[in-house]
Amino acid sequence: MFDFLDVYPWLLPIIIFFGRVVDVSLGTLRIIFVSKGEKYKAPLIGFVEVFIWVVIISQILARANDIVAYLSYAAGYATGNYVGILLENRIAYGVVLCRIYTQKNGKELVLKLNKLNIGATLTHGTGSTNEVDIIETVVDRKEMKTLERTLNNFDNNIFYVVEDVRTKQNGIFPKRKTILSRWRTGK
Repeated sequence: MFDFLDVYPWLLPIIIFFGRVVDVSLGTLRIIFVSKGEKYKAPLIGFVEVFIWVVIISQILARANDIVAYLSYAAGYATGNYVGILLENRIAYGVVLCRIYTQKNGKELVLKLNKLNIGATLTHGTGSTNEVDIIETVVDRKEMKTLERTLNNFDNNIFYVVEDVRTKQNGIFPKRKTILSRWRTGK
């Protein structure tokens, strides 16, 4: 399979490096999908991840006999972790619960969120120094930047926490746009 490496041995560290970058990045995505309960995506990604790892390891055991190949392996692993984190932030997969605490009128914030098609629940509480309004909302992670902008525009002293949510059910959520909805007439 890699017979050309006998002719071009200088390619081995490059293949090892990029193989590890892809392998470790896929591992990061697999862990995300496992934690979200994606029982079809995680095994598929795991299969590809392990296949790449086995191919790379076999080449290291068969041909690698210098420090450059070993450093390529380690550098690919480190870079793969970095790329995996970038991918995870880019795809922003999943749902989050945002719990918001403000000393301003929470009802106004709920109305602003509703205009953005974000459902929210308001409760009142007592903080360490004052009365607060507590607003909870469940949104896709892709919507967090919009939500953060809205919160900071509403109250520059606002406090909020964000937690991952594994599943959601029976709430008021905007309909998801699909690729096919672009071509459906009348929608």
